[in-house]
Amino acid sequence: MTRHLLVPMDDSDPARAALEYALTVIPNAEVTVVHAVDELETGYGGGSATDDSNATDDAEPDFFADVRAIADDHDRALETEVIEGTTAAAILEYADEAGVDGIVMGSEGRAGVSRVLLGSVAEAVARRSTVPVTIVP
Repeated sequence: MTRHLLVPMDDSDPARAALEYALTVIPNAEVTVVHAVDELETGYGGGSATDDSNATDDAEPDFFADVRAIADDHDRALETEVIEGTTAAAILEYADEAGVDGIVMGSEGRAGVSRVLLGSVAEAVARRSTVPVTIVP
């Protein structure tokens, strides 16, 4: 029985579908939504990797408001966390440290050249995870 699910979230339709899946199909599980911020890849608010601003502070408020609205639509509570690092590695590290029982994630979040150069985060997580991974299209 799955007790604690990790749902990595970005601003994509597949990520929102994964959250909907976790909240609907596995109704008794505790859900933690994480948003990975790779400061070497991008800066929030027009910043850059060399900007001194803290990307996690800029990312959290508006981003998780949308996530909480989805949870409210399902009358569910969830935890949120901004994590730092290369996306797949940060997700896997958090999953291990938090002792989650499973990961539910969207099939893709990136598009275009970024996805080709960086590879599929979902594929990397699925291949290296020590817990079951459900990939939602």
